[in-house]
Amino acid sequence: MSPEIAAATAVVAAVAGALVPARRLVRGGPGRWTSPVLVATLAALGGAGAALLAGSWVELVTFALLALGCAVLVAVDLDSHRLPDVLVLPTAVALVGGLAVAAATTDTWPDFGRALLGGLALGVGFLTMALISPRALGLGDVKLAALLGIFLGWFGWSAVLAGVVATFLLGGVAALLLLVLTRASRSTALAFGPWLVLGAAVGAVLVSTGATPTP
Repeated sequence: MSPEIAAATAVVAAVAGALVPARRLVRGGPGRWTSPVLVATLAALGGAGAALLAGSWVELVTFALLALGCAVLVAVDLDSHRLPDVLVLPTAVALVGGLAVAAATTDTWPDFGRALLGGLALGVGFLTMALISPRALGLGDVKLAALLGIFLGWFGWSAVLAGVVATFLLGGVAALLLLVLTRASRSTALAFGPWLVLGAAVGAVLVSTGATPTP
């Protein structure tokens, strides 16, 4: 998509992000990250990224809705370490529905099937890790991983792999910096949702730009 479309998508996403009552989803009162300005900023970045990745108008709308949902989820997770179903499930419906329309209009049903398998693979994988180490991952992380697996699967298995690797690398670096630069300990809780989202974005960009080969 053109820079003009990317800019317009960013503006629309920012306005939508500012209007979402994200602070109501934070337990214990409003937090810093769920302020309308910060949510709007995250949504704008996601909207611009959606335009970068989209190859059609259907994909643009689908990815922009995903970006908006993820922006709010990241903000809520940073403030309260929660990824509420009231955000995850509608975002998943928008993503699956949008990709189904994209597959129908371009006759790319194999891509849609791979997207669903990608979601299943990451959902099962992260559920297994959550059962092994419930203090490290919650069910919200599992659901978000499955959602992002659908998104990454649309681009290919290389995107799924790149997204998972990027997620754990970024999350590991963040945890290390938290230990070094603050008084945090190994038992300090770290919101994992933001790294899932950022890792998925990195994986999708790497494949869409040709930095990682698509099988």
